[in-house]
Amino acid sequence: MTLRRREVVRDLLKERKNLLVVAGLGSTAWDITAAGDHDLSFPLWGAMGQAAMIGLGIALAQPKRRVLVITGDGEMLMGLGALATIGVQQPKNLTIAVIDNERYGETGMQRTHTAHGVDMAAVAEACGFRNSELVRKKKDLGKIVHQTPGPNFLQIKVAAEKLPLVLPPHDGVHLKERFRKALSDVLAKKR
Repeated sequence: MTLRRREVVRDLLKERKNLLVVAGLGSTAWDITAAGDHDLSFPLWGAMGQAAMIGLGIALAQPKRRVLVITGDGEMLMGLGALATIGVQQPKNLTIAVIDNERYGETGMQRTHTAHGVDMAAVAEACGFRNSELVRKKKDLGKIVHQTPGPNFLQIKVAAEKLPLVLPPHDGVHLKERFRKALSDVLAKKR
């Protein structure tokens, strides 16, 4: 069965409630926007290779909140060192979901290293992630995202497809402030 990226992302975000979401540069930012733009989503513009580290920072700063990073295989390959840092820090509230189409979608669909057998889930496991899984078939990942103590890593194989763009707002300052305000609003409601 071939998984489709937008369906996978929609399933990851279903019943998201107050889940904090960071999306990597490019397709994953468009995918979370296609699933429904949300104030507690932080799509990255121009920070390739940094989604996992930004997610780690948020998870450490907000240890009582669940944090989901949705990024692509090309971006995760660029920032593999982040997996070692996350493994050392052991944030229990962090899940990294790599949408792996085995392509560099933003530069012309060239094949990534995962198309040649690089197993990022095995790398994450070797770096100390509590749970690491290579997903090839449709399954409910909600428990991992919302309940399973982390750090968690999901390498989710999807079809290589070019999809229509569903762009989040372009203004990085606006996105940062929107995310920060939504986060503080949620925290204020809990007091």
